[in-house]
Amino acid sequence: MEAFIHPTLVKLSKGIKSFQQRAYASDDVKMKRLIDYGQQPKILVICCSDSRVDPALLMDAEAGDLFMLRHVANLVPPYALEGKYDGGRASIEYAVRDLLVEHIIILGHAHCGGIKALLKSLKGHKPPRDFLADWVSIAMDGCYRYVLGPLAEPKDDCGCAVRELDLDGLCDHQHLVERAAIRGSLDNLKTYPWLNERLEAGTLHLHGWWFDLENGDLWATSADHSAFLPVL
Repeated sequence: MEAFIHPTLVKLSKGIKSFQQRAYASDDVKMKRLIDYGQQPKILVICCSDSRVDPALLMDAEAGDLFMLRHVANLVPPYALEGKYDGGRASIEYAVRDLLVEHIIILGHAHCGGIKALLKSLKGHKPPRDFLADWVSIAMDGCYRYVLGPLAEPKDDCGCAVRELDLDGLCDHQHLVERAAIRGSLDNLKTYPWLNERLEAGTLHLHGWWFDLENGDLWATSADHSAFLPVL
């Protein structure tokens, strides 16, 4: 009896067959090596779940090249031991402490739906979802730090600094928030003690990348992560 493949998924199943022919029939040595010796990627890519931004396709990567963590808006929460069931932090730990990756790329992109949801929430239109609004709020620290400048006093009852936001301006320049979120997540990576140890030892390097969906251009952070520059 032949397995049933839903019509929507036929293209994907054919793609797996095509990959099988390329990777196993014509180049079975590489796949056998990956099985026998395990994966040894040098790069962890933390990227958005967006269907338009697939790192393997964008970077022309092959099996074994990239260890990937994908979730909404490519955000990295700061280090915390609360909530042990955290696939994102676990993936970062495995990549850094077990696979010993040498580079971490945070790959963001233009027209990010997660960042758009954040801006809508700030304007009082919080999406009626269980998890989304809280998750994208991780980007606020980077937004304050790199778009709005130092936080102003006073603070509210929750101890959070209060600042009048130019929300219309932010919405008109969403790419600034997307890039600020990347830089904020780079800062958050440094709060992981075992990751920071490797940074200080020079065995691990952090990179922020932003992909422009409009024209396919790539922008990358400078060496000190203080700015985004076009990659020529």
